[in-house]
Amino acid sequence: MTSILLAAQAQQGGQWGFLIMMVAMFAILWLFMIRPQQKKQKEIRNFQNSLQEGARVVTGGGIYGTVKHINMADNTIELEIARGVVITVDKGYVFANTASSAQSQNK
Repeated sequence: MTSILLAAQAQQGGQWGFLIMMVAMFAILWLFMIRPQQKKQKEIRNFQNSLQEGARVVTGGGIYGTVKHINMADNTIELEIARGVVITVDKGYVFANTASSAQSQNK
């Protein structure tokens, strides 16, 4: 009878151990994967909100250009990709300032 009680207590302890392990795994996942991604998205959003005309940028599709006009109503940007060639791009697809990217690569 006592061996059955000991086995039952050991099994309950195993359930708590499993629960603690799952919580620890989720905490590690959040710390190393989710949190850095959230920080990166916040930086991109801040960059997109602080865009100004004349800034050199790159789009999500890899198109480099200069911001000519920002339309806040439509949330679009007119981007000059070559002399006299202007395209309209959604503001959410502009990800990097090429001037700051070039400076960080030179260091």
